[in-house]
Amino acid sequence: MIKVNSLINLLKKNNSDFFSGVPDSVLKELSVSLQYKDKKNHIIATNEGSAVSLGIGHYLSTKKVPCIYMQNSGLSNALNPLISIAHKRVYSIPLILIIGWRGSPRIKDEPQHNVKGEITENILKLLNIKYTILRSNKDLNKFDEQIKMAKKKSSIVACLIEQGTLTNIKKEDKKKDFYNLNKEVFLKTLLLTLKKNVKIISSTGFNSRELMYLRNKFKIINGEDFYMVGGMGHTTSVALGYSLSSKNDVICIDGDGSLLMHLGSIKTAGTFANKNFKYILLNNNSHNSVGNQSTYANNINFEKFSKSLGFKKFYTIKNEFNLKKKIKTFLSEKKLSFLEIKISNSKIKKLPRPSDLIKIKKIFMK
Repeated sequence: MIKVNSLINLLKKNNSDFFSGVPDSVLKELSVSLQYKDKKNHIIATNEGSAVSLGIGHYLSTKKVPCIYMQNSGLSNALNPLISIAHKRVYSIPLILIIGWRGSPRIKDEPQHNVKGEITENILKLLNIKYTILRSNKDLNKFDEQIKMAKKKSSIVACLIEQGTLTNIKKEDKKKDFYNLNKEVFLKTLLLTLKKNVKIISSTGFNSRELMYLRNKFKIINGEDFYMVGGMGHTTSVALGYSLSSKNDVICIDGDGSLLMHLGSIKTAGTFANKNFKYILLNNNSHNSVGNQSTYANNINFEKFSKSLGFKKFYTIKNEFNLKKKIKTFLSEKKLSFLEIKISNSKIKKLPRPSDLIKIKKIFMK
């Protein structure tokens, strides 16, 4: 195990004091520590490609090598700027990548993580990026040498970090809820209000896991769910694609972090969606499942935003007052509608994960 401050100090010793990335559960100790201690030099990006691009801009301005962190699933989002801007044969811009290695062959994980975990090293090798697997303090010395070489050769260097590797010196205080409406109460009420043939497509993270948990706990059979166990930011597009060829009402349940990751998708929905497409934003202003880092979504006026993109009606729910009635009004709306729920973080302990994904797909497609 490695203390997170040991890693941060190593980076700063190499004059790398700019950090950007997308929060990840494997790297939670890193992003939370940076959020508390390095606010001025730490930007939480909406997606990994943007984080890399922020780092490129920082280097062009300061000549100092930036540090970019991400989960290995997000490495795909980062490929474009890594290859077409920072690559040695293009602008040759040095970068330090800190990659959370979900699905490492040494650690049991979920199907969607295992697939990416198995090919993560191959992707780095294909990109000709030197890397170190950090498992102990001895590995930090090797990574230190690779960073110095990357600075000298103006190249990209990376490290892979597995679940449970990073530890914090002291436990950070839990972040308080930004909004107060109990998430479990809202989702349970929504499920109980649905008509029989409604389809739900829900975003990755806690949203899908909570839906599955509540359905099983309260034996709710109205509607069918498709859980996005991966593909953060693509929930809107999957739901839109389904709705365009379906006569059923399709509810897209998205999170604020997911919406912001690929924001252009909601514009596509606003332009092409039919009235059977119902968009629900669960806005807790938080990356809840990976450390509660802020998404800064609280600064967005979603009413003006959604209507400017083509949604005809906007609804918002902030508390439990007339909750069922408000949900029914939204679901019965005949025009393309956007519903923002200002909601608390998850309160359910030990959430289960969807396991038999092929079975879930087959039931959903019946």
